[in-house]
Amino acid sequence: MTAARPTPLSGFPELLPAERIVELRVLDSLRASFELHGFASIETRAAEPLEQLLRKGEIDKEVYLLRRLQAAPTDAADAAGSGNDAGAGSDASTLGLHFDLTVPFARYVLENAGKLEFPFRRYQIQKVWRGERPQEGRYREFTQADIDVVARDVLPFHHDVEVARVMAEALSRLPVPTLTLQINNRKLIEGYYRGIGAADTTAVMRVIDKIDKVPTEVLVSMLADEAGLSPEQAAQCVALAGIRTPDSSFVARVRELGVSDELLDEGLAELAAVIDGCAGISGPRLTVEADLRIARGLDYYTGTVFETRMAGYEQLGSICSGGRYDSLASDGKVSYPGVGISLGVTRLLMPLLQRGALTGSRAVPSAVLVALPDEDGRGRSEEIAQALRGRGIPTEVAPAPHKYGRQIRYAERRGIPCVWFPGDGAGDGAGDGAGDEVKDIRSGAQVAADRDTWTPPTADLRPQVIESEHT
Repeated sequence: MTAARPTPLSGFPELLPAERIVELRVLDSLRASFELHGFASIETRAAEPLEQLLRKGEIDKEVYLLRRLQAAPTDAADAAGSGNDAGAGSDASTLGLHFDLTVPFARYVLENAGKLEFPFRRYQIQKVWRGERPQEGRYREFTQADIDVVARDVLPFHHDVEVARVMAEALSRLPVPTLTLQINNRKLIEGYYRGIGAADTTAVMRVIDKIDKVPTEVLVSMLADEAGLSPEQAAQCVALAGIRTPDSSFVARVRELGVSDELLDEGLAELAAVIDGCAGISGPRLTVEADLRIARGLDYYTGTVFETRMAGYEQLGSICSGGRYDSLASDGKVSYPGVGISLGVTRLLMPLLQRGALTGSRAVPSAVLVALPDEDGRGRSEEIAQALRGRGIPTEVAPAPHKYGRQIRYAERRGIPCVWFPGDGAGDGAGDGAGDEVKDIRSGAQVAADRDTWTPPTADLRPQVIESEHT
């Protein structure tokens, strides 16, 4: 029976081996950065009760439900595997795939509070699922990398600085176009809006959050219609949103606007501390700046807020976002405030991979291909390969004893840089590698080699990320 040609499934990206090399190197770099600062790794389950997922709001149309194929419509409890007697189809008895890592983390903190040491500093790298319309930078299945610090009752502000600095360092080490980590503070903007007499500061923030999507004149009109601001008040909001600085000089510029409020003062001090705390991290890969446009429209942010843009790919929007939330979780008696930031790994990498801006130096981990003189010599070639593997050198044996020229071409197609030619084993210590040679098939250089001492160049030991000139 002839199988039908598979139909591509949009929104669920898959990677070729060389592309997967890039993703793995990025994930390795992120893990190393997070662990360098003492963040502990966790993994949460893929599914959560629907009522838990919907607590975040604004996402109900994007949740993927989970049920058995043969489950009866009235068998909601069984479909959820919960064993409870909740009504059919109730949120309590229905499971959904998590659409981010914050909601399951909040549940994880509540369930394990007695086993965790607070403040708890965690990183989590996992896939999530979101049923939105697929487009560049937006997928139905994607990988996120989150860091958070959560405390019991009170979370000292210095953790805002810590989270910003840790993610800034992690981003600065990635092989991607220049990233701009934009930081603001909800206290600052809310205090400013209060200071100009805005009656509904939340409505103002929601409008200002659209500043990059609509012309200024439309924004001013929205501030009037949706937030009830006068033309003068709207102009003051636009003036604040226009302030961007790479250092804490934004404080003086805000003061020049002539608005005063205690909450504004607190927000200015906090934002200055975060920006100063990231001083010295900016470089060719990363710019950190205070950007007073950033509002983050979601209501649960209460202080520091983050967004991140990638040079040349601004149409993707923010690829790394987060902030301070003083009510991450609560059991009714104890509250757990937190601060965190989430990097959309798939959103960051897929456009770069699709446009050829990044690729792996080879499609396989092998640094060496051991040639096969003839089928009778397979045992010896395997011994050589195993000796090299025992010293941490990724090695494979040629699949068939073709002419050496053909075996070299096989290595070239796979990107393997070195081919090992077994000698005849004659001479002192017959069978111990006498006469072995290794060839760098890129340069053509071929030298005698001892399986117990030879090592490839460091750059060849593992596949590397290759950046195109326009990255």
